[in-house]
Amino acid sequence: MENLMFCYQCQETAGCTGCTKFGVCGKSPDLSRMQDLLIYVTKGLSEVTTVLRAQGEVISADVNHYITINLFSTITNANFDDEVFYARVQETLKIKNDLLNKVANKSDLSDAALWTASTREEMDDKSATVGVLATENEDVRSLRELIIYGLKGLAAYLKHANELNYDKEEVSAFMQKALAATLDDTLSANDLIALTLETGKFGVDGMALLDSANTGTYGNPEITKVNIGVGNRPGILISGHDLRDLEQLLEQTEGTGIDVYTHSEMLPAHYYPAFKKYSHFVGNYGNAWWKQKEEFESFRGPILMTTNCVVPPAASYKDRLFTTGATGIAGCIHIDRDENGLKDFSQIIELAKTCEAPVEIEKGEIIGGFAHNQVLALADQVVGAVKSGAIKKFFVMAGCDGRQKARNYYTDFAKALPQDTVILTAGCAKYKYNKLELGDINGIPRVLDAGQCNDSYSLALIALKLKEVFELQDINELPIAFNIAWYEQKAVIVLLSLLYLGVKNIHLGPTLPAFLSPNVAKVLVENFGIAGIGTVEDDIKLFMA
Repeated sequence: MENLMFCYQCQETAGCTGCTKFGVCGKSPDLSRMQDLLIYVTKGLSEVTTVLRAQGEVISADVNHYITINLFSTITNANFDDEVFYARVQETLKIKNDLLNKVANKSDLSDAALWTASTREEMDDKSATVGVLATENEDVRSLRELIIYGLKGLAAYLKHANELNYDKEEVSAFMQKALAATLDDTLSANDLIALTLETGKFGVDGMALLDSANTGTYGNPEITKVNIGVGNRPGILISGHDLRDLEQLLEQTEGTGIDVYTHSEMLPAHYYPAFKKYSHFVGNYGNAWWKQKEEFESFRGPILMTTNCVVPPAASYKDRLFTTGATGIAGCIHIDRDENGLKDFSQIIELAKTCEAPVEIEKGEIIGGFAHNQVLALADQVVGAVKSGAIKKFFVMAGCDGRQKARNYYTDFAKALPQDTVILTAGCAKYKYNKLELGDINGIPRVLDAGQCNDSYSLALIALKLKEVFELQDINELPIAFNIAWYEQKAVIVLLSLLYLGVKNIHLGPTLPAFLSPNVAKVLVENFGIAGIGTVEDDIKLFMA
């Protein structure tokens, strides 16, 4: 049977080979093909902007930001609204055609740069021919997709920085140059491998930009205890990653009698000093993204999804689910900016006033806020614990959580680690172990949560600082092991960034990416020591050896 679609960008892709009938994430074949088409026309636009830069033309920030959002909206579990993608394809073609008039020589441009369409039928026809499998050579396809997925992850970091008025033309220019390069059939596998590592370099730059944006706007995260119980007032639940959306929601709900709770990757917002002044910012509700169907049901109030990861909702709470930014669900209210660049959340607030308080699903507190500034403030204490032997090893267990039972490996791994080890984490992977009673070492908690997956830069900075403090020549000489869970494309750019920084022997699970061909996987294994996971017992013996 002919494939209705083909997508293998996430860890849960069907059979660890590819979704061909319907996306495990909930993406329909039609939506999958329109996302493929949006990536294709965005490559074409990027080729045009790259040529224009070479001619000395200046590309506007608006065009850069549009390309960034195009990439971000195709990340796994971000947007399930077909109409959004038809509209974005049309607008991308319009932007591209306007810029094409400035290109001095169009004869060398690719089909993606020159193709245009005026009807949906033309778009539908084209979408069937430009997907992942349009690249016939398996290894070239694998490397191209590895680069594209890294760029999608980089776009997520860049978008959040842009929301706080932080920007970097060099990062946008590289993203567009790299996208255009995935159209170039003259590039060899070695050329694409080099471009993959360069993508990691700009991944570091993008994460550094976002770190500056977040800390420059909201202050450095602090060690914070976060309530995981509930109050008796109606609440609004905010999920995703966008701190600017949270800020506006807190401003607009102040004094209304409505409490605001975080969910999943928004948990680390509690660590920022700027948000602590809001007394109605009461705690975190629930766990990682994949539990949202049951947790959104029991919350009973409205939910605001600011970014991925959103799961197609159950009918019972769909009328309480709102989207904004790059997210979208057909049939749910989407909140855009007004003419002043602000968002009006009054519809959500008025709905919340009619709802009951959340059902309590757990009690207690969890501790976090161990981003790089906070950990480096404890550097003497940490270094002393290492030198005394109280801390034998750090385990970076950052990344993503997911639905598969195989991910229970990370809970079991955390439980089985020796008592003289510390977990460094960021991302929703932490929900596999951040509520365990793992104790502390000389007052240092054994789980140090640096924040969102967007805050993975903190873990890199901590490692680089420890390398400096211990006067080591190679980051791989540190007593740090990397056992990372991945799910979507932000994890891909984190991986490429770590490889660029020289980190080796990273273990990825619960499965290696389906988009790695055998030959590309072999290159990563031989040159960087990339490996999968085994049993908890065997892996701990390996890491502690």
